[in-house]
Amino acid sequence: MSEYTFTTTQPSETMDFAKRLGQLLQPSDVIALEGDLGAGKTTFTKGLAEGLEIKKTVNSPTFTIIKEYHGRLPLYHMDVYRVEDSYEDLGFDEYFEGSGVTVVEWAHLIEDQLPDELLTIQLKHGENDTRTISLEPKGARYEELCKELFS
Repeated sequence: MSEYTFTTTQPSETMDFAKRLGQLLQPSDVIALEGDLGAGKTTFTKGLAEGLEIKKTVNSPTFTIIKEYHGRLPLYHMDVYRVEDSYEDLGFDEYFEGSGVTVVEWAHLIEDQLPDELLTIQLKHGENDTRTISLEPKGARYEELCKELFS
């Protein structure tokens, strides 16, 4: 399994990187987004939304679990931090198999419900306000996506 890494020095670079990724996304793509509080998960998702040509302001769905946005493709933005039971049937599979792109913040909390093939993105704080963005593709679709993004 490959891992791809990118370092940013400011939030606008994180957004630009995510925007490039968003421009490459296709229906039913699933992104598992991980990182500590304040690492830039929502900033990253805002960039993805720009790449999907979404005009509405994106913010964290912390208290609603799922927010939907519409652009070139629908974006299903999930924050599962407050999901108490990972086996609770909240219909996640309908989103994962749907016509849009699904981004799941704190995805490890519902790992048993995630599809086998997806793109895991880890955001980590670095020195001097840098962020390290690590992409781990699971499946041929996501491996090709990373190759295209990093070419």
